[in-house]
Amino acid sequence: MLRSTEEVVASLREALTGVGIVLPSLCVDPVTGASEERFALVVLGRCNVRTAEKLASVLRGERPPVGAHVVDVRDGRVGEVMGHVGGLVQLRPVAGGREWDCPPESTGPAAQEEVLRARVRERNREGESWGILIRKDRMPGGSDVTHHD
Repeated sequence: MLRSTEEVVASLREALTGVGIVLPSLCVDPVTGASEERFALVVLGRCNVRTAEKLASVLRGERPPVGAHVVDVRDGRVGEVMGHVGGLVQLRPVAGGREWDCPPESTGPAAQEEVLRARVRERNREGESWGILIRKDRMPGGSDVTHHD
């Protein structure tokens, strides 16, 4: 039994979301969907280059995929996957900086809280040279910057 086009689009959206990919324009093509066409077209839509890169990484079967945030379990650093070269995962600190290589088996998923904590730590390091400290206990609402004289 064939599934409806809407069911297929919903299934595709769920599968993409499951690997961290969002295609905002994903939908049934309104022209072929309203016609007598037996197989309506699916509009995959437009996406930014980072989403396209992540989609290509997932389709190639790379684990973890490009764009994912992971923890290097060897030392606890949190990084964003930038690529895969020579059997290693290339990671970059979430707030930017120098990349490092990590064996794929030494990566684990990073919780959103870990990613935010890593960003705050980096901002604090940057701010210390300017006499500014971002207070984690005040984020995200209220005053979040303390000036040190």
